[in-house]
Amino acid sequence: MSTRILIVDDSAFMRRVIKDILMQDKDLEVIGHARNGKDALEKLADLKPDVITLDVEMPIMDGIETLKQIINLYPNIPVVMLSGLTKLGADMTMKALEIGAVDFIEKPKSIFNMDADDKKEEIIQKVKVASKVKLNVQKKIVKILNTPKKHIKLDGNYNQNSTVSNLVSIGTSTGGPRALQSIIPNIPQDINASIVVVQHMPREFTKSLADRLNSMSQINVKEAEDGEILKKGYCYIAPGDYHMTVIEKSGGKLHIKLNHEEKVSGHRPSVDVMMDSVSKISGYKKLGIILTGMGGDGAKGIKKIRENKGFTIAQDEESCVVFGMPKVAINKGAIDKVLPLDKIVYEIITNVEV
Repeated sequence: MSTRILIVDDSAFMRRVIKDILMQDKDLEVIGHARNGKDALEKLADLKPDVITLDVEMPIMDGIETLKQIINLYPNIPVVMLSGLTKLGADMTMKALEIGAVDFIEKPKSIFNMDADDKKEEIIQKVKVASKVKLNVQKKIVKILNTPKKHIKLDGNYNQNSTVSNLVSIGTSTGGPRALQSIIPNIPQDINASIVVVQHMPREFTKSLADRLNSMSQINVKEAEDGEILKKGYCYIAPGDYHMTVIEKSGGKLHIKLNHEEKVSGHRPSVDVMMDSVSKISGYKKLGIILTGMGGDGAKGIKKIRENKGFTIAQDEESCVVFGMPKVAINKGAIDKVLPLDKIVYEIITNVEV
């Protein structure tokens, strides 16, 4: 049985391009399109699609307002956002993921690049994954995110010269932004650790993710920069389209190293690349964590962390939006402990040495 899709976009050309791409897969069927959010809401009752692709920036009713209405009226229909590579588009996309969108697809700067094979594959794959996600998990995570928290942001130079004893590495993909938002904001500001994160996202989006997490958190969260020294109480997000590694230099300090080398298993940044570098660090307590995401990126790297005296955690199937990356890591024998999302932050805190 085909997955039935409604395309919502103000551009007639974009609607046609997306339809042509999706219809190349025999398991997908485009059953309709809408010019804006208002048009979409009027058609939803009759069409009853399995998945909606929703443009972020539209006239009359934009993607954010439309998404809120869809979740309220049709909570069992997964939504995949389409966003331009602009700061506004990225910020709105982060908001959409918080509200409950399953995933997003970035529009290339040139509309004609939509026809590239890797972009076609991404669109088809993300729509297929969206049709199978557990929306009850989505709702639980959104509820966690909407619970008010009191945060005290310390001065940006806090612990700048402190010695880091623990290194926490986290890898995630589909469903990751919400998973990270249920973990990072709950880490105490005085944690004796540096945290490095790979989230599969394009460049502008990783900056928006880091800024959003920073505004919610007690620790300092930022997009990683090449050459910077890891500080205690800081979380570093790998910038989109760059591999991030951690290296130890003279004096025992840890540094971020970014590179633009070939993609690994189709990803840049790659969780495997980051975790492989962490596994080679000696003299630090290492903690590796694999969260929700499709594919198997991170399984090899986190296994190396475990083999090099690190402790490893995978998010459990019940709390994952997509149980892909954790499942592969578990099946490879790379994981010490499997935990639900809401228990992972406690495990981080208890495993970090003071």
